[in-house]
Order: sequence, then structure tokens, then C-alpha cells
Amino acid sequence: MYFSVVEPSVAETPVVVEVPHAGLGCDPIALATLAAPARALGRDADLYVDRLFEGAPRQGATLLIAHVSRYVCDLNRAEDDVDSLAVAGLPPRASPHGLIWRSTTDGLPALTEPLQRAELERRLTLIYRPYHAQLQALLREKAERFGHAILLCAHSMPSRGRSAHRDPGQERADVVPGSRGRSSAHDSVIDGAEELARRHGLSVAHDQPYKGGFSTGHYGRPRDGLHALQLELARRLYMDEVSLSPRAESFARTRRYCDELVALLGRLRPPKGSAGP
Repeated sequence: MYFSVVEPSVAETPVVVEVPHAGLGCDPIALATLAAPARALGRDADLYVDRLFEGAPRQGATLLIAHVSRYVCDLNRAEDDVDSLAVAGLPPRASPHGLIWRSTTDGLPALTEPLQRAELERRLTLIYRPYHAQLQALLREKAERFGHAILLCAHSMPSRGRSAHRDPGQERADVVPGSRGRSSAHDSVIDGAEELARRHGLSVAHDQPYKGGFSTGHYGRPRDGLHALQLELARRLYMDEVSLSPRAESFARTRRYCDELVALLGRLRPPKGSAGP
């Protein structure tokens, strides 16, 4: 199973929480192509984000969790975001962290050699397209029922930028909401997430260093009543970034913020129209 859906356990709200990068799964065919060390799979996964948001269905949201490693197929990239050095026979294009990663964020090779086109198509057919078909269906059902839908794209980030990041060595804020320049969601969605974080004593940096990935830009269409917000949580908030183990007390605090955020988004009624007030 490459992904799973957890339905609301209480009265349903218009919220879908997607967790595309917490998984570590890798099937034997994909495993044979990997040069990345096992530790890199953990360091480049959004470890425990599925657990941080496991209470979302108890807040009325639908939860979509991917179980596959992003080294197999990065579900927060466009289908055509493929590096010509990662897949053989494609037109020249440099995107080392696209749909198929060819390097880790520590600068190590992720692939033993470029994938064959048939292997790319296998991953698209088995994983990528079914995942996004499911996500699109969930959002459509919410919008039909409630008149709008809110997608919370749940992620985590290294607390400092790594060598392959755009901000190497820089300390990051606790919470980074990404909305592609406030274009993917109504202000009430963006401001609600940020104000709640500050009430929890968390620092916030909007769109810095992440503005939102594929899901945010693709599904966030406020004019159609579809609002998408990417949320990046600094890993120092809930885990030890060296041992990759959770920290019990701080994990519980961070999960309370996540629960409250999902509940808050479920109470919003953002109007259709352009992003903004």
C-alpha cells in the first residue's frame, strides 16, 4: 500500500490534511536503484509528521498519508519535473530534487545510475497518479459538500539549511507557512495558521525558505473555493535531528498545535474569489 486515507471520526469539516513525505517505504525494484545511504532516507523524510497530524480525523478532517519514500517518487513535484540526469533519454533539464531525486540534501548521490523510462512510468502508474487522483477526489468531494475545501500540506524541515538547500547553514523559523506569495489561499487561512503559531510561542516566517510545492500551487485555487497552505515545521520542535528520535514532551506540544490548527481551519468559511481579505 503506497498511501492510505483516514476518514473523519467526528462531524466532517472541509479540511484535507496530506502528508506526502513521512514515508520510508521502498519496493525491491526501486531499492535496487538507490545509492543513497539508509540514514539519508530518514534525514530527507518528514519523519513523524504523520504522527503529529494523526489527530486530524478527530477534528473532522480527512487525512491522506503517503507511505513511500520520496526517493522513490516525490509526490510534491509535478509529473514532468524530471531531471534528465535522473532518468535516461529525457530532454536536458536540471532538477536534482524533482520527481526523482538524484542527490540527497547532504550532496550525496541518490541513484546508482539514471532510471530507465519504463521504471519512471512504473512509479507514475503505481504511486504518483493514484495518489493525486485520490487527493483531487477528496478535495472535490469536500468542495461539493461544503462549498469550499482547505488543503493543509503538512511537512517538516531541517532546522538549519543543508548544503543542497537555498539557505545553507541558516537557522530557520519554527513554522513556515507557504502560500506562493499569498496566492494559494484566502488570508483567513494563512493568517489563522500564523496567529495560532505565535500564540503557541512559535516563530513564523511566511514563504521563507519554502513558498509551497506542487500541491500548494496546483490545488490552491481560491477563486474556485479551493484553498491550499503548505506548513513546514522545524524538526527541532519535536525530534532529535541527530538520532532521528522523537522528543516526548516537545512532541506532545507540537501535536497540540497541529490539532488546534486543523480544528481552526475546519471552522473557517473563506469566501470564493481571489486570495486575500
